[in-house]
Amino acid sequence: MLVDAPESKGEGTKVKVVSSSICGSDIHMLALDAFGDHIIGHEFAGVTPDGRAVAIEPLAGCGQCGFCGEGHLVHCEAGISLMGVTGDGGMAEYVTVPASHLVELPSGLDIRIASLVEPLAVAVHAVERARVREGDRALIIGAGPIGLTVGAVLRSRGIPYDIVARYDHQKVAAEKLAAGLTPGGNYDVVMDAVGSSRSLAEAVEWVKPLGRIGLVGIFWEAVSLEPRFCGKEPELIPSAGYHCKSTNRNFKEAGRILHRHPDISQALVTHRFPLDGVKEAFTTAADRSAGAIKVVFDVH
Repeated sequence: MLVDAPESKGEGTKVKVVSSSICGSDIHMLALDAFGDHIIGHEFAGVTPDGRAVAIEPLAGCGQCGFCGEGHLVHCEAGISLMGVTGDGGMAEYVTVPASHLVELPSGLDIRIASLVEPLAVAVHAVERARVREGDRALIIGAGPIGLTVGAVLRSRGIPYDIVARYDHQKVAAEKLAAGLTPGGNYDVVMDAVGSSRSLAEAVEWVKPLGRIGLVGIFWEAVSLEPRFCGKEPELIPSAGYHCKSTNRNFKEAGRILHRHPDISQALVTHRFPLDGVKEAFTTAADRSAGAIKVVFDVH
């Protein structure tokens, strides 16, 4: 729903939204008319009635199956729900959120940038899935929001990396996050943050034999693999969502990363709009060539 929505409905804690941002998947699903009457937005943060600053983990499962018990809610046997997609989300002044979705933010973290916790959590999960470790040569293909958040996670872990950036403004952002901009040689791990046949072919070209290709970009259509893929024998490791169990909750690490490195927002956030500027905001977010990386709503 692309209108000024003051409040969502449902049971739980009423959160006063402070920041909400546009995800690339929002743009794709909007074009497919996939939201129905739901309020859009699954990247958001705010304040609870008792004054706690929180990010909202928008993913939910049944809570009863083995996958939910292990924190892999995206694989819930009963099916998942996602705030802002299958239910009301965060592009509103107030959002009613189940208590289990609230992730308290580190003290001192600016809530105005905390909508970045969700995409950072996606990046944390992708880096974990691809087993990127100290000593690996790492390359990221794509310097949009997800590619840059993967870079931010690698930087926070002290892992040098190179990145393939298409636009000049993306190169500037990548440099702020300590990326190398001149890829060369083969890499232990390549993170595909684009999600296309072309980017996957690039990943196969760059990865070393017996290396790893992490798929963090969403594929919106069928893709093909180059014949060389089989000869190189790399692992192909997709990732989706985040780990939600409290002992290894990706949202928690994402919040800590943003707290330690608030300059991540300076690299990623290129545009800010009031909530009533939602149509202009989506138009801006869809035009990467115009300089947009991450578009954020200042709600309060």
